[in-house]
Amino acid sequence: MNIRSNGTIHFGVMDSRDDAGYVHGEIIGIPVKEKDMYVDAYDHFKKSISSDSEHVSQCVRPPRFIEVMDRESTEKRYVVEVDIVPSITIVKGKVYQVRLPNFKESANKVEFEKETILRRVGSKTESVSDKDLGDFYQRVKDRDAQREEAEKTQFLSAPDFCPDLGRKLRTLITSGKKFIEKDKWFILVTNKFKPDDLCNIDWLLNMNIFCVCDFDPDSKVSGLCSKYLQHHVANMHSLLSYRISSDMNVNEFASLLHLFEQPSWIFCNGRTDFKGSETPCDEMTWIKTKLTFLRESVSLICKQILPKGTFQVIFLLASPVEKPLLHTFSAFFTDMEGHEDIICICESQQNFPKWQSFAEDLCGTKTVNNSSVVGLKMSHIDATLQQIQPVKACAKKHLPVFVKGTCLLETQVVSLEILTVDHCDETSEDFINAEKENIEQQFYRGGRVNWLNFWLAEHKYVGEVIERDAYHEVSKLVNDALKWNPDQTPVHTINIYHHPGSGGSTVARQVLWKNRKDLRCAVVKPSLSSAVVAQHAVELREYEEKDPNKCLPVLLLIEDSDKEYLDDLRNELEVAINTKRIQYGTPCFILLSCSRSHDPERRCKESPLQNMSVTHKLSAQEKRKFSGKREALEQNYEPEFILTFVLMSEEFNVDYVQTFVKNLLQGIDHKSVATRLILYVALLNTYIQNSFISKSHCEALLAFTIHMDRFRQHEFERSLGDQAKLILLHLRDDKTHIQSIRIIHPLVAKEILHQLLGNQQSHSSLAMDLLCESVLFEHRFGRAEYLLFLRALFIRRSRVSKGDKCDTSFSPLIEHVCENEKAHVKASTYEKFEEAKHWAETAASQQPSNSYILDTKGQVYKKWFQAKCKAIDNNNVPKTPQNIADAVATALKAIECFQDCEKAAEADMEHLNSSGFFSEVEVGCSLLKLISSLQLFANGTNGHSECMKYLLTDYIPEVVEASWEPFHGRLKNLHKTMQDALLWISEDLSYFQTDIGADGETPGSLEEKISHPLKWLAKKSSEYGKYFSESQSPALLKHGQKIPANLTSSQKRMIIYHLGGGNITSILSKLTEQKEAVPLLETILSLYPSNPLKAIFGQMDIVNYIMAHISLNCLSPENQKVAPLRDLQALGHQFPSDQRKCLPSSLFLLTLLFWPEDHDTDQEKENKYQNVQSAVEILEKGYWTKMKEIPQRKRRIYTHFFLGNGNGLDKFVHKRKFERLTKVFSVPERRMKWLSGEALKKPEIAEMLKRVSGWTEDGVVYLEGPQKKKFSILPVNKPSVPHSNENITFYLGFTFRGPVAYCITV
Repeated sequence: MNIRSNGTIHFGVMDSRDDAGYVHGEIIGIPVKEKDMYVDAYDHFKKSISSDSEHVSQCVRPPRFIEVMDRESTEKRYVVEVDIVPSITIVKGKVYQVRLPNFKESANKVEFEKETILRRVGSKTESVSDKDLGDFYQRVKDRDAQREEAEKTQFLSAPDFCPDLGRKLRTLITSGKKFIEKDKWFILVTNKFKPDDLCNIDWLLNMNIFCVCDFDPDSKVSGLCSKYLQHHVANMHSLLSYRISSDMNVNEFASLLHLFEQPSWIFCNGRTDFKGSETPCDEMTWIKTKLTFLRESVSLICKQILPKGTFQVIFLLASPVEKPLLHTFSAFFTDMEGHEDIICICESQQNFPKWQSFAEDLCGTKTVNNSSVVGLKMSHIDATLQQIQPVKACAKKHLPVFVKGTCLLETQVVSLEILTVDHCDETSEDFINAEKENIEQQFYRGGRVNWLNFWLAEHKYVGEVIERDAYHEVSKLVNDALKWNPDQTPVHTINIYHHPGSGGSTVARQVLWKNRKDLRCAVVKPSLSSAVVAQHAVELREYEEKDPNKCLPVLLLIEDSDKEYLDDLRNELEVAINTKRIQYGTPCFILLSCSRSHDPERRCKESPLQNMSVTHKLSAQEKRKFSGKREALEQNYEPEFILTFVLMSEEFNVDYVQTFVKNLLQGIDHKSVATRLILYVALLNTYIQNSFISKSHCEALLAFTIHMDRFRQHEFERSLGDQAKLILLHLRDDKTHIQSIRIIHPLVAKEILHQLLGNQQSHSSLAMDLLCESVLFEHRFGRAEYLLFLRALFIRRSRVSKGDKCDTSFSPLIEHVCENEKAHVKASTYEKFEEAKHWAETAASQQPSNSYILDTKGQVYKKWFQAKCKAIDNNNVPKTPQNIADAVATALKAIECFQDCEKAAEADMEHLNSSGFFSEVEVGCSLLKLISSLQLFANGTNGHSECMKYLLTDYIPEVVEASWEPFHGRLKNLHKTMQDALLWISEDLSYFQTDIGADGETPGSLEEKISHPLKWLAKKSSEYGKYFSESQSPALLKHGQKIPANLTSSQKRMIIYHLGGGNITSILSKLTEQKEAVPLLETILSLYPSNPLKAIFGQMDIVNYIMAHISLNCLSPENQKVAPLRDLQALGHQFPSDQRKCLPSSLFLLTLLFWPEDHDTDQEKENKYQNVQSAVEILEKGYWTKMKEIPQRKRRIYTHFFLGNGNGLDKFVHKRKFERLTKVFSVPERRMKWLSGEALKKPEIAEMLKRVSGWTEDGVVYLEGPQKKKFSILPVNKPSVPHSNENITFYLGFTFRGPVAYCITV
């Protein structure tokens, strides 16, 4: 202040002279516990100036605390900065004297020294001596004049040079192109937005956002996320969502999180509005607890999901920068192997330095400055970026309506690409003028047609897209389907079969494009189930319409799907329409199926009113159209740049294709890597429809090293060679936008393969070379698709039903390689049992672990046994031990085979085969019937007792001792083996039970030959009980009979079996027998000890006893014979304490018995939840052991009970109670209603059930209540789970897999 110069004091910056061991100016910072302490010191030193102390406040700025960024430090350190600015208006003519403070320890107080005048000389501060004092005062005016002049000069100086930030921003976002690439993915990393800035995010709405790493915990409530969700759907995720399990591949993970379908909004520092465990935390806690998860997430995205060059990371700094954001930059910089695709946008000049200093440590000052845009207002960013987007922001989309107007489309569905009335109208004029030629050329070179091709032609920017004859014929079929007809089904199917590369897809999309203003049109996305697609299609039909009977039909395009999927979709739509009670004959949906076929004309003849063919052959009219179009195109493009159209106009004539390929391959280097790549692609394209090799795989094979995106495509094409440039077509995946290549046409690929290989190499040796390309196997991006194509190349057989030329026993490649080899399969017959036995045993010896072959072997002996029994009866052969010994031996051999089948089936992780258990029981019952008919055992009560004594004890009657000597042991074990088989079947049906016509939850039967497994089990269990119980047990079927006192526990158990109480499934089946069930269950319960708590009960006995009480309570809630819940809970405590030893039915009962009551204390609830959760964990493991690796749709879990509003046993509502309310629907309707949860929405059902609260986290449903451990609940209808992390309510069902959630509502 005394010498009139600006200055800055820094604390935490080292001085090389005073601070030994440090470099001069080295920044280390100092720990600051309390910032107020520095403010107090600032106030204190003003006391050192006796006069004009207020000038200190005006010239000395308050201390600034600048955090020191050290990636290794977990302690906050700061540089404390104090600026001194002595403005001339304040200090003019003044000299300031200071009394320096000095703390005296002896007096424990601060004392001030005598006044002195201090001045700054260079880097030192010194006192003005008495000798220099006069001169110092005389020069005050000179110093004032210099200061005044300096301030004027500063004020009048020209403003700083302002760089063109708009151009810099455009260049960074587009990588130097004119427009933002439509196919590029963007990752946005950002922090808290100011409210005013949220009005300027329109530029984000049209970006292909892969994910947003959001550090604002309030974002979904009041930040960027909430604003974005007003326009688009996004999925809410946390850092933990991006942890991929070891048993899951990247494609499965992407599907699980619905990546590429909707933006993934990753809350990197928790969410304030969410019930789950996503709590925000401070910087240092974040580093300790969440930094690892962030690094894992970034690594997964950059190294496994998105290939380099396909995405760009934008750091949008909307508020002051904190350490977590800087660590995120470090993670991306490391995993992206550089900064080329990372940019930073920061509106505030004050927020940038902290980011800058950190980033410069990683990649240098020049790089940071070149990749950062600082000081551009958010509104300017918005306007600048909208100018370079291919489509206009916030464009309105409209759908046609029934009354011939339009309505605004404000929703999105993940399973459908909806075609709107004004589709593509949002495309910017600048983009059209710049790109129209490229778009047209890509199409005529062989690329797939897109909507912009039709739009450009419709608006006369390019020539018309040729309308082939098939287009007019399909349009006529569509128009015919739209006519009301009382005999017409609501869902009409039109099939287009086409030669590969003949334009069938173009015809189908042309039909949609021309009908988009009159019908609701959409393309079905292939990744989702038919049930989800049907649900979304129904929603599209009824969108903004009041009356379901007055809606426009929906035209759905399904491309290259199998017949099963098409049938499923048709069925789902018909069921949905039936539930709407729409007048029959009203056209609701037209399914336009477009599939490749090698013989489309034959497929057309199969159903000429429904099928249409598109081939390479052109009609006379089409030839004229193609000739004229070719002439027009060749005026603008060289023929090699519209190759596919040229070939099509020649009808892919064989001679023309041969000549074309021969000319093309002249001079090609046969030894180059590029030629090897062409051969590999040709091999795949020849044998596998729709095959390709990802561009990153090609780059790996070519040892490609260029990473700069702006040079990447040019360098890639240069490395391929001239021939490859012409024949390889660059594709982008519709969903992921990941690039790949294929040859322009399968016929061209086949001819290239033929001419390049010649006589020098065979298809098999080329295929072996492909298998030996380790670089292709090891490359991680697109690996799943590559392996899928390889598998199809060697394994997938041709099927006419799939559009192939013929059915083959092996893959077409193998058929080609082994043209003269024929596979021979020996079919077994039952006409000659000896021959059948020979072939069955030969097959079993070759495949001893194949359960289906072992079952076939067992079936041979079973049929043989039945034939022998029939011969005994038909020929009136006396039933002596000797006469039936051969039949008994055959039956036991059949049982042995079925037991081998059971072991093999349980060891097989890829298939479900339960036939061995069913067949074992059937043969066992037939064998018991044969044995019981033996003269020795058929003699009334005494004979039956003799039979039981033989089968259940060591006793062997003399008359059978010699004849049956080889199989006494096996016959005596029959009781145990049959019981085990019945228990297995009961348990299996408890997981996946159904009876056709009785329940609509699960389609089809469990085992092909047993269409009513529940009834079968009840019948066979009773039959088994009858053979092994005392002869007087049938009398007990007459209810009210007194139980004989002399019966043993094992005898009572067999009578219980006979009465239908021998297993949990048979007991539950009583709930359908309303009239007889109550007295029957009462009789069953009377056979148990009167005081079961003191009785010696086996685990299975406890299960059956408890389930009998629960079932009786369901049928007769006021019944006095039903034990109270607490007694059943006490019995439940008798199950093994090691729950791994519990039967699944025991664990299932634990989930019921110990489900918390409303009136329980918090501690009681927690204890019960822990009990239930531990049981569910074991159930879940058992479920997966049983399910193996089978798709879940093959066997849907069965729900036995629902949680109701009652208390005690009354809170369990059995599903059968709802049957009378859902009986009005057909079986398919019921199935759909149960799966969607629609059935539970009926008021009569809903009032019985209790809604519980919870939340979803990464697609997992959690129950609100348990405190120590989160309780995950399986959703029955997976599509009903919100993709985002949300708070929800739902109904609770009880299954053998654990509790399940129905009717999930956000």
